[in-house]
Amino acid sequence: MIKLSKLASAVAIVLAGNVAMAGEVEVLHWWTSGGEAKSVGELKKIMQGKGHTWKDFAVAGGGGDNAMTVLKSRVVAGNPPAAAQIKGPGIQEWASEGVLANLDATAKVEKWDELLPKVVADVMKYKGNYVAAPVNVHRVNWMWANAAVLKKAGVAGAPKTWDEFFAAAEKVKKAGLIPVAHGGQNWQDFTTFEDVVLGVGGAKFYQDALVKLDQAALTSATMTKSLETFRKIKSYTDPASPGRDWNLATAMVIQEKAAFQFMGDWAKGEFTAAGKVPGKDYICAAAPGTANAYTFNVDSFAMFKLKDAAAQKAQADLAAAIMGTEFQEVFNLNKGSIPVRLNMSMAKFDDCAKLSTKDFVDTAKTGGLLPSIAHGMAVMPAAEGAIKDAVSQFWNNDKMSVADGVKSIAKAAATR
Repeated sequence: MIKLSKLASAVAIVLAGNVAMAGEVEVLHWWTSGGEAKSVGELKKIMQGKGHTWKDFAVAGGGGDNAMTVLKSRVVAGNPPAAAQIKGPGIQEWASEGVLANLDATAKVEKWDELLPKVVADVMKYKGNYVAAPVNVHRVNWMWANAAVLKKAGVAGAPKTWDEFFAAAEKVKKAGLIPVAHGGQNWQDFTTFEDVVLGVGGAKFYQDALVKLDQAALTSATMTKSLETFRKIKSYTDPASPGRDWNLATAMVIQEKAAFQFMGDWAKGEFTAAGKVPGKDYICAAAPGTANAYTFNVDSFAMFKLKDAAAQKAQADLAAAIMGTEFQEVFNLNKGSIPVRLNMSMAKFDDCAKLSTKDFVDTAKTGGLLPSIAHGMAVMPAAEGAIKDAVSQFWNNDKMSVADGVKSIAKAAATR
């Protein structure tokens, strides 16, 4: 937990000069480079067009840890920004401290309940009330493939099952190329792991094991099979993978050095930047066994309680703008993700984004739309971190038995 009360004693000085001006909206985020910074600039323009003053509160650091430290100090000092980039169960953590604003009035006018799948809307709510506005949807369970490498290896298209995948990987290996481009970092291991659990066990099993953290599911034969599959994938990675950044693994696929990568749709930005065309140069497909499911990672802004009436109005306009069609389109075209709104035109988006949107809508109706545990959407941070560590320990230790791996992950899931 955040324990703001304990932090209060450590904050002796109220940061000066932060009294909100009439119509001022201060936004804490860590989108400081490339397309993300450009997108924030578009949101600023929208707000200025409504007559408000934008105050950028950008804190560098991709993971947001630096931003959260600064945010805690500001909130304890009684001087929060209007909005801060927070996602997943972290939203409920902040809301439980009583510091988030109720956005129900804006949500009702803007019809958020009709525009958002319930599973996403629930993440934005605390005790039934909206306290955050979602920005986008990243699909996590993607498999990226280089079309030329597959052709050279004699593989016809993207494999749809794990058996097909391993048959394809064997052909790629025999062709003298790397079957799986992987970056050996714990979150990348975890991303692949959740793909495997979903592909082997299906949506209900994923929900039981990695969202509900049910011990019966975590210690089941299905989890054993998942870890066996996970270990087999490791055997098709190259020895240089430990410590490799995700984008360097993507580059291996782009440069025809490797066939496949398991990574969320932020990888698409790398293909686009390299001038590659989906369907021609590369293939985007759901990870094996997961075509009827969709693991999501949603960026969002939590809104903090403000005292000034004009600032509250600016905050409400910000929430509406974030969910508006104009920002949803430009932001997601820049980010590689898709709009979180269900009624958006996808005319300007590429084929991968169109497939992502179709699957997002379809799985929202069937129960296959699932929060990504690897990307902070499914469980509280303590349990997520413990499971992530256990998964990487198994991935990196070929001498650890599958049975011990199952026990280790189940034990980690009990962390509170």
